[in-house]
Amino acid sequence: MAKVFIAGKIPDKAAALLKTTDLTIDMYTDDKLIDAATLKEHVADSDFLITPLSTKVDQDILDHAPKLKLIANFGAGTNNIDTDYARKLKIPVTNTPIVSTVSTAESTTGLIIALMHRIAEGDHLMRTTGFNGWAPLFFLGHELQGKTLGIIGLGQIGQAVAKRMHAFDMPILYTQHHRLPVSREVELGAKFVYQTELLEKSDIVTLHLPLNNHTQHLLGAKEFAQMKSTAVLINAARGPIIDEDALTTALQQHVIAGAALDVYEHEPEVSDELKQMKNVILTPHLGNATVEAREAMATIVAENTIAALKGEPVKYIVNGL
Repeated sequence: MAKVFIAGKIPDKAAALLKTTDLTIDMYTDDKLIDAATLKEHVADSDFLITPLSTKVDQDILDHAPKLKLIANFGAGTNNIDTDYARKLKIPVTNTPIVSTVSTAESTTGLIIALMHRIAEGDHLMRTTGFNGWAPLFFLGHELQGKTLGIIGLGQIGQAVAKRMHAFDMPILYTQHHRLPVSREVELGAKFVYQTELLEKSDIVTLHLPLNNHTQHLLGAKEFAQMKSTAVLINAARGPIIDEDALTTALQQHVIAGAALDVYEHEPEVSDELKQMKNVILTPHLGNATVEAREAMATIVAENTIAALKGEPVKYIVNGL
C-alpha cells in the first residue's frame, strides 16, 4: 500500500481527505521541527511527502527517498526544497499559492498600521510603566493618508496590499521585473518606478517577492542609505531578502526610522538587538496564519497527493515536471 508522510502537524482537513483513499498516513506530531535524521527515516519508504515550508528537503534527504513520487509543500514558497535536484529525480514539487494572499495582505496592512501608530509599543507601555493620561504631545505616531507606500514585488500579495492601502489615500509606487498593464496600475493607484526611486521617495517600504539567488540580500546597507531617515520597512515575505545585520545597524544609527518583521534571515532565531528596539515590531511568521488560509492550504496538498496516487495531473508544480 502506498504511503504518505506528513512532516509536521497541519490542519485535520488534510488527513480527512487522505483517509478517503487507500493511503497509509504517517504524520510527525512533535511540536519541535522535524530533524534531518527523523525525516530520512520516514521518507525511506514513502511514496508521497507533505512538508511544511520550515522543513528543509535537500539532496541528502531526497537520496534517502527512493520511492518518492511527489513533494507537496505546505506553503507558497519552496526555497526549503532543492527543486532542481527533485526535477532530476523526476519528482514533482508543488506549492500552495493564491490561498494565502488575503491573509498575508491583511497581516501586512496590520503591521503597517501598528508600526505607524505605535500600537505594539503602546501596548508594551501599558503592560509595564503605564501612562499619566492623555496629553497633546504624548506618544505621537503618523497617519497613513498622504504617505507614499513603496511595494517591492507587485504579484498577487503585493497587489492585494496595494488594493487595501489605496483605500487609505496613500500614493503607491512599485517595482519589479515586469511592469503591470496600465489598466491594472490605474485600478490599484500604483506607479511603476525603478528600485532606487522607490527607496528614495517612499515613507513605507514593504516586500512581497520570493527568495531566490537574485533577491537574497536585495536590501542592505546601500539600499537603507537611499531611504528617507523617517521611512519604515515591512517584511512579510522571506527573511534573507534583507541583510539583517545591515538593517540592525541602520536602525541603531537612525538611517531609517523603524521596521516590522514577520520573517527573519536566520529564522526562527532573532537577534537580541532587534528584540530590544522599541521602533521594531516582531511577529513569528504569521503572514498566512489564519484558519481559512491554512485549511485551504491543507486541501491543496491533500488533493494533489490524491491526484498523484491516482496518476492524475497535480496542480501548482514549481519545478517544471
